[in-house]
Amino acid sequence: MAKDGSWPQRGAVAAEAGGTAAVWGECKGSGSKPYLSAVHLDDPAGPGYKCSCPSRKIPCKHVLGLLALWAGGEVADREDRPEWVAKWLGGRAARKERAAGTASKPVDPEKAAATLRKREEAVGAGMDELGLWLRDQIDAGLAEVPKHGYGHWDRMAKRLVDAKAGAAATLVTDMPSEARGDHWPERVLERFALLHLLVEGFRAGDAAGPRVRGAVRARAGITTRVEEVLADGERVRDTWQVLGMSSSFKEQTTTRRVWLRGRRTGRVALSLSHARGEQAPPTPFRSACETDTELAFYPDGHRAAPAEPPEMRPSGPPPGSSVPEALDAFAAALAEDPWLDAWPVVLADAVPARDGGWFLADASGNALPLESGDPWEFLAVTGGRPSTVAAEWSPRTGLSPLTVWDRNGKAVSL
Repeated sequence: MAKDGSWPQRGAVAAEAGGTAAVWGECKGSGSKPYLSAVHLDDPAGPGYKCSCPSRKIPCKHVLGLLALWAGGEVADREDRPEWVAKWLGGRAARKERAAGTASKPVDPEKAAATLRKREEAVGAGMDELGLWLRDQIDAGLAEVPKHGYGHWDRMAKRLVDAKAGAAATLVTDMPSEARGDHWPERVLERFALLHLLVEGFRAGDAAGPRVRGAVRARAGITTRVEEVLADGERVRDTWQVLGMSSSFKEQTTTRRVWLRGRRTGRVALSLSHARGEQAPPTPFRSACETDTELAFYPDGHRAAPAEPPEMRPSGPPPGSSVPEALDAFAAALAEDPWLDAWPVVLADAVPARDGGWFLADASGNALPLESGDPWEFLAVTGGRPSTVAAEWSPRTGLSPLTVWDRNGKAVSL
């Protein structure tokens, strides 16, 4: 993509304080219309990307090619710019101003409390209806599940959305994918059980304990604003090491997960960020780095937000554990949030092993299955030698490596 002839129209937008604010270009594709690509470079929240191509990768290859040309000095500053560039940059500026204006408005505590009570009442009614619906599904028998079309699940999900329990609705809409393939009865029954546990957990209220209660409310759909977390959340100061990052794409939204662990406390923290469409989720953290800072934790005790801008510096490999120790840590986290779908593990002296499929084994021979079943990138980095590996573990999908430190301590993001 980084070819001069592929970009007949391109330019850079100069920033007021000097440097480059944005770059844009029109890339010739296989069709009659060019792909329109742009990058907003000087946004404090992180770069933003735009491209008219259908790729789900963010940034896509056209954006990367444009950036490569700009880095090579082949994109000159231009005073004129196409209308689509001005409109996109103007829209980003307007959204930022609206967000700043909303954040600056004083919050009426009584009004906020009344709004929260109404939200909890609505969600509670939705949870009661979900409980009755689950009883109907079990009374009808699991054999009926594969016969249901999407409409059967969507009707219940819509009622939950109307009750402001959008997160619970997502768990219901995922059901059709569970009702296919081998061992579907076990998977469907497990999903029903987790939904039932969510209903009972919401009914338990404060008796469930603060962290479990926080997880229940989040899984039901009662969100906690970051402003509330920074004002009232538990704060922990430590040297936080970034174990790795992963991204997922669903319903035109990209979600980025950043896993951190405190060197002194050993506590795990999850930083979440989201972006719509062509935007890249912003994050102040960097892979293979660490920062001395304070994190404010959400009510579930796992998700966190930086209480101050973190200053990142490179770090060496984190302390690793064996497979049994990693599974014990996952079990402890699962006791507080039974709906966890992923948890970070750091394995010391890990090597790939093959036994029908690919696994990651520790020094004692205990192993966890790899999610992708394709360890070639990992092998290319380590040469098969024992290495420290940070990964996401999910009992449903397996182990997904995020970062590996080779024998020289160099970190590579996978």
